[in-house]
Amino acid sequence: MAFLPDLLLLPAGYLLGSIPFGWLAGRWLAGIDLRQEGSGSTGATNVLRVLGKGPALAVFLLDVLKGTAAVLLAKAVLQPLGEFSTASDWGVVAAGLAALAGHIWPVWLGWKGGKAVATGLGMLLGLTWPVGLACFGIFLTTLSLSRIVSLSSVVAALSLPLLMLGSFGASGLRPAYLSLALLTTALVLWRHRSNLQRLMAGTEPRLGAGRS
Repeated sequence: MAFLPDLLLLPAGYLLGSIPFGWLAGRWLAGIDLRQEGSGSTGATNVLRVLGKGPALAVFLLDVLKGTAAVLLAKAVLQPLGEFSTASDWGVVAAGLAALAGHIWPVWLGWKGGKAVATGLGMLLGLTWPVGLACFGIFLTTLSLSRIVSLSSVVAALSLPLLMLGSFGASGLRPAYLSLALLTTALVLWRHRSNLQRLMAGTEPRLGAGRS
């Protein structure tokens, strides 16, 4: 029955990712359903627009934490001594993707959640923190120049596969990690497809432009 903990990693990752911190903040602080406000997302950016900076920062950190927790839990089970194999890498990556799926499609909220940027950052920090920090640095740099969160998220996502490739050293290529980077990039682009349309039309809102 040693495989049983392995099988539980996916539902555990999903349940961690599906904790709707943004929705809870809206309900507890303002008595609103965040899905009916602003962009309709339960992520930190919509919390910022609707509730303000303090709640948005708290939601961002908690959304990051749940992505990291899902990956670290999987590593503790599959790679307890810090040694990895191709098979265990795929298991850890699967747990991280389950957390992303939980954030985007939470069972508690009728499958409508956030865009997974913060949870994706947390997942990367758990997998390989230098890549996670580099992505976050690119996000912050783009945000400081553009003041557009969606553009910053897309630029950081597009940089992820190259950053992941560059992180492989003497241990060699880790196919699961590279596949995750490519899939995460595609997922972020797909989740931001309406933002991309507004960016091309020049109508995407900037930070500081006022709450919805």
